[in-house]
Amino acid sequence: MFFKGGRAAKWSKNLFRQEADTGVFPIQTWGDFEQQFRLHFFPANAEADRINTLEGTSYHQGNRMVDDYLDSFQALVSDAGYMDPQTLVVKFRRGLRLGIQNQIATMPYGRPADTNPDAWYRAARRIDQACLANEAFQSMSCSTPSASLKTVFARPLPLSVARLPLTPPSSYSEASTDHSIYGSPHGCGRR
Repeated sequence: MFFKGGRAAKWSKNLFRQEADTGVFPIQTWGDFEQQFRLHFFPANAEADRINTLEGTSYHQGNRMVDDYLDSFQALVSDAGYMDPQTLVVKFRRGLRLGIQNQIATMPYGRPADTNPDAWYRAARRIDQACLANEAFQSMSCSTPSASLKTVFARPLPLSVARLPLTPPSSYSEASTDHSIYGSPHGCGRR
């Protein structure tokens, strides 16, 4: 199941090739395996790699949820050895989606201190959850009519309604301000 794809598959095939050539499998003990595994699959300087990642933009939140971003961010800063609270806030804030970062930074009350990463993490989670709830609410508010309503309006009008005279309103302003029948002029049926 393991070592069947990518670099691991190439490594294991090479080991078996060495065994076929010499008649002895090159790894004899668990310690040998650990040493070879680390040599082939661990970066030469993992801490430096993590620090370089934090200096770039590849760790940024992007389209991920805050919880997913936070999990990978915390693992990354731990591996890089970052412990200074202010540095953690700067890196976390820099990686947040701009809208969330702006909302936290401009909070009129209860804005987290720039030296309190846990408060920034909590604020980002709260805002992300509020945004998701708002998006769900908006998608329900602005959804298209259900199939049953489309069916009702697709039917031909009864003869008694079809013969009603179509007379325009007495003035345009009267028609344009009557929202009780036609809904709000602002879209999505919101008033």
